[in-house]
Amino acid sequence: MACATNAISLSLSSNPNSKLSSDFIPKLNKPVNVSLRASTSAELNPGRLFLSRPIGLSRRNCANATPVMDQSVGERSSSVPTIVEVDLGNRSYPIYIGSGLLDQHELLQKHVHGKKVLVVTNTTIAPLYLDKVVDALTKGNPNVSVENVILPDGEKYKNMETLMKVFDKAIESRLDRRCTFVALGGGVIGDMCGFAAAAFLRGVNFIQIPTTVMAQVDSSVGGKTGINHPLGKNLIGAFYQPQCVLIDTDTLNTLPNRELASGLAEVIKYGLIRDAEFFEWQEKNMEKLMARDPDAFAYAIKRSCENKAEVVSLDEKESGLRATLNLGHTFGHAIETGFGYGEWLHGEAVAAGTVMAVDMSYRLGWIDSSIVKRVTDILQRAKLPTAPPKTMTVEMFKSVMAVDKKVADGLLRLILLKGPLGNCVFTGEYDRKALDDTLSAFCKS
Repeated sequence: MACATNAISLSLSSNPNSKLSSDFIPKLNKPVNVSLRASTSAELNPGRLFLSRPIGLSRRNCANATPVMDQSVGERSSSVPTIVEVDLGNRSYPIYIGSGLLDQHELLQKHVHGKKVLVVTNTTIAPLYLDKVVDALTKGNPNVSVENVILPDGEKYKNMETLMKVFDKAIESRLDRRCTFVALGGGVIGDMCGFAAAAFLRGVNFIQIPTTVMAQVDSSVGGKTGINHPLGKNLIGAFYQPQCVLIDTDTLNTLPNRELASGLAEVIKYGLIRDAEFFEWQEKNMEKLMARDPDAFAYAIKRSCENKAEVVSLDEKESGLRATLNLGHTFGHAIETGFGYGEWLHGEAVAAGTVMAVDMSYRLGWIDSSIVKRVTDILQRAKLPTAPPKTMTVEMFKSVMAVDKKVADGLLRLILLKGPLGNCVFTGEYDRKALDDTLSAFCKS
């Protein structure tokens, strides 16, 4: 993509006819299919929206993105999922969102093409949902056999040694190229299972069943898979799309408060980089999200998936536009790597990293102080950190950031806010002093 190493700007102009009331929470009662079709042009452009039924959407003009808003209101039902389509041509797939979806066995079974399934999960999730998933895969379907591999839980296990346990089980079970891997868990499980599926027999089908907010709103969508290396996070992996993503919002009922808050960092991100109205909705409904209001969460997950799906449809392999989804991640990954994988949750590190990216944007004169305050306020309300650990030093940040995936030709490119809320740039063209000043302001020399 011609503009990959240059500044990529995302702008969002609000539609005055689509404002959200302070207590507005859409209730999802009918299947909603959102097809996000990518442009074939080499330039970044909004693409086109195709909706299967009118749902009160108004198209908003953006430089590179057209977020989708469903403002329909009705009685919520657990029997019919909301569907967001990730449009990637012949590799397109649906994201099912709803309550009680693990009880609807047909949703999973229609995406299993062979007779053998391997469920990859961890020691925390297996006792809670493994039996339910096995039942969903086999109910009324006796020709399918299901194996499982239960991995240790935690970011520190997202490595080659743990990944080999998945391959060991797949080979011992004599799985063939028509088998299906199922990722049951949070982002770590989804990333490792997806990478294993991409590599096993040079590629087999896989399904994502995310059970954390982080995975449901971000990591399960878009086909990024991989493992960590001691020198950097997610440096080894592949882009590999699932057959479907099944988000049963009931799994959030067993999610610890800290994990729930961690996932909200990614929800907040979407509003900051490309969806100002969604951010405003979050400001008005954060307490409902923290209280696990089911309608609020159903809407937040759906809106986040719509934003992620469109970006992926336009830029699947992160040539430029997709990199904007990493607001705060360059600083955040440095925290995770420098402080130790698993010491802070991913969303906690991203939250602190977001504050640092916003601080740098302000030092560059690209945003005003009101945005800085709003970002800090909403993260604090979400019980997320707004500064890195005190043990992080400037040199620790710089050494890890030097091997970040967004470095090109020795130049560190960052996602920074620029202009009104809902706008960002992905660029290496910034005053290095602003970066140094931000690092110095947040950590020891």
